[in-house]
Amino acid sequence: MSKQFDVVVIGAGPGGYIAAIRASQLGMSVACVDAWSNHLGEAAPGGTCTNVGCIPSKALLQSSEHFEQAGSHFKDHGIDIDNISLNLKKLISRKETVVKQNNEGILYLFKKNNISFFHGFGSFSGQTEGGWCIKINDSSNTDIIAKHVVIATGSSAREFPNLPFDEKLVLSNDGALRLDSVPKKLGVIGGGVIGLEMGSVWRRLGSNVTVLEAMPNFLMSADSQIAREALKVFTKQGLDIQVGVNIDSIKIIGDSVSINYKDSKDVHKELIVDKLIVSIGRLPYTDKLNYSLVGLKVDDKGFIGVDADCRTNLPNVWAIGDVVRGPMLAHKAEEEGVAVAERIAGQHGHVNFDTIPSVIYTSPEIAWVGKNEQQLKQDGRDFRVGTFPFLANGRARALGDTTGFVKVIADTKTDEVLGVHIIGPMASELISEAVTIMEFRGSAEDIARICHAHPTLSESLKEAALAVDKRSLNF
Repeated sequence: MSKQFDVVVIGAGPGGYIAAIRASQLGMSVACVDAWSNHLGEAAPGGTCTNVGCIPSKALLQSSEHFEQAGSHFKDHGIDIDNISLNLKKLISRKETVVKQNNEGILYLFKKNNISFFHGFGSFSGQTEGGWCIKINDSSNTDIIAKHVVIATGSSAREFPNLPFDEKLVLSNDGALRLDSVPKKLGVIGGGVIGLEMGSVWRRLGSNVTVLEAMPNFLMSADSQIAREALKVFTKQGLDIQVGVNIDSIKIIGDSVSINYKDSKDVHKELIVDKLIVSIGRLPYTDKLNYSLVGLKVDDKGFIGVDADCRTNLPNVWAIGDVVRGPMLAHKAEEEGVAVAERIAGQHGHVNFDTIPSVIYTSPEIAWVGKNEQQLKQDGRDFRVGTFPFLANGRARALGDTTGFVKVIADTKTDEVLGVHIIGPMASELISEAVTIMEFRGSAEDIARICHAHPTLSESLKEAALAVDKRSLNF
């Protein structure tokens, strides 16, 4: 006899496991199904984020940043280190340890919250009076039934046309995280978050990195002033970033990859690299759901159609995270997971798409929330801008990292904060204050009147808010 649950969540990534935990907290019987395995074949919940995305990339970024600091910047602090060397095997091993700790943490949370976990692929097999039938492709082909189903199966890397990932020469984010040697020449197609982060990791460790971006301008999703500063800094660091590129062909030649392309001036060029990272976006992972059997509406790109509350066209079937509209961000999936669990319980879940922050964990870090200047100009909105450089911040000077600035954009009439954009040290942490202010529809004056501890990087946000009214105190 099939086991019966109030809620079955398919997928244990950031959206899925959080949805399962919140549903359990609200008194429902919950199961979570996830197929991800580690190299030993053990269950590895956490999805792309934990296994081959957010967590391992940040581990490598931290390790590579330490390596670069030790080799190039420790001497500025009076720390002399001779004959610095890289133990790449140990560096990758540390990353794997961090990933495993996160996997085990999620399994512990399932146990703590009385969530039944099934290791295997979950797919629809029909409908009964008790709800939806879910078949789990595990060692025993388990069948379970749930009144509500939450689909949180995430996404997978998009391949370049006619160039499949072999994870040896042509790498997705997965292969880029587990190279066993530092490539002399590394190519990156796509100058977005993944491309810049992975390019930064391997540049710090010794690679000659070239980033090829199709868009005419660098980081077009970011504020243009931030993007210009980022391009200047990354170029100075040694990343060769080319925009407006049109790729003609990519060929595997022995142990190398040849990329033939036209640059922004329509000049034909060839780039030969030892490894090629392809980071041109991600596609929703819905192929194995058997959705056609039950009539679940999925578009030609694989996205599941949902309303504003994440309801699909089927009763009591919900979808969240990368498989639905909106930004493919772990924290967006988490917020939707909580909201859906609360809606199932009859509460009013909350997700504000206007205050979802974006972060790029390069050095300097880049983070923003709300609208940028070019968007507001397109909307015809009257606004004022205040900026403050980290060069004038005492804590940044003490850290030895004064790159970048904070930018606050506020409505001209109401002073409501419309967007905050940061490039500089710890931008990923600093952006949270801006998110909070905007969630409460606060003003630049609100930020300016709040006491910030001294000396801290967060004072730069206060100073930028003061600058909106042209009364910055330290610049």
